[in-house]
Amino acid sequence: MKFGIRELVLVATLLGILVASFTLVFLPQNAAIDRAKREIDHKMDLLEKLAAETDRNEALRERNEEIARRISEIEDRLPSDKQVDAVIRQVSELAIRSGLNPPAMQNAKPVPAAQYWEQPLELKTGGTFRGFYDFLIELERMPRITRINSMKLDRARNEEGRMDVEFTLSIYFQNAGGPTP
Repeated sequence: MKFGIRELVLVATLLGILVASFTLVFLPQNAAIDRAKREIDHKMDLLEKLAAETDRNEALRERNEEIARRISEIEDRLPSDKQVDAVIRQVSELAIRSGLNPPAMQNAKPVPAAQYWEQPLELKTGGTFRGFYDFLIELERMPRITRINSMKLDRARNEEGRMDVEFTLSIYFQNAGGPTP
């Protein structure tokens, strides 16, 4: 076969088409594919972060539900302001059942305590130490939330083995009627 100008022009044209197609078609197409792969990788990273955040949000939602359930359980233990008298009667009955003298009670002004109210009661009673100890155990077992703020124990002057007790018992309650009791 003979190579002449016509064959050389044909080979040069074919090589030119090959170089032109590589630079005009394949290089831009490869660059677009690389950009698409980087974008896909970026979006996959974002999806992984979103999945982790969604899992975290689900855990937070479950934790919030658990907290709300516990708050509801505690609120169920808080009497309304109308039920405080019944709780006071229960405390008096507990003292008598424990062998203490019927307590003398004096209500103080209700005090706001966070979202709830605190009704302080000044109690004075007397009896044996064992009776007072039993009273405290039964008081703690009550379904209502109470707290003893201060306590003063004195040996009874006229009776051996007995004592006089003065303490402040706070009963926590919800005010059903509005912001102030």
